[in-house]
Amino acid sequence: MTRLLGITGSLRGQSFNTALLHEAQAVAEGQVALEAATLHGVPLYDGDLEQQQGTPQAVRVLKQRILDSDGLLLVTPEYNHGVPGVFKNAIDWLSRPTPGMPDVFKDRPVAVIGASPGGFGTLSSQHHWLPVLRALGTRHWSGGRLLVSRAGTVFGADGRLQDESLRRQLTDFVLGFAAFVAADGRGRQPVA
Repeated sequence: MTRLLGITGSLRGQSFNTALLHEAQAVAEGQVALEAATLHGVPLYDGDLEQQQGTPQAVRVLKQRILDSDGLLLVTPEYNHGVPGVFKNAIDWLSRPTPGMPDVFKDRPVAVIGASPGGFGTLSSQHHWLPVLRALGTRHWSGGRLLVSRAGTVFGADGRLQDESLRRQLTDFVLGFAAFVAADGRGRQPVA
């Protein structure tokens, strides 16, 4: 079974993006192993801290979870038409060399989804991730797009999606990304 790790880019307990990640887990159940991760415990990047103490434990744990997965799903909010600082900070930490651990991004299949209370979903944020993902050497899956707009109206108080059309779109996205990852992340079946 294809193993994906989804990282929510929000620290807020009632985050629409965390809810979206949990819904992605629900629609994937039985077909794709999708684990959820948060950014809690990842400190602000500080080169002096890195030099003096090495890679923080929260970053090492998240790196290992990425290495244990077949593909990475970034579930991004959008702040001021861009990438949230807390999410970019975590990616900056994760991209730093850690003795004894390989690069977690090189050739890793990555997809991006997101939810926003605004009318354009996370269009700008997802667009801003593209140069970052390119610079990291990931294999970005562009076979689908999921921009959840007006998130306050599509999630119930329990954090569950109320919109069946959106649930089908999410299912198609997750399964499409999983198929891309299973096909060696290059959109083709591995050669035997």
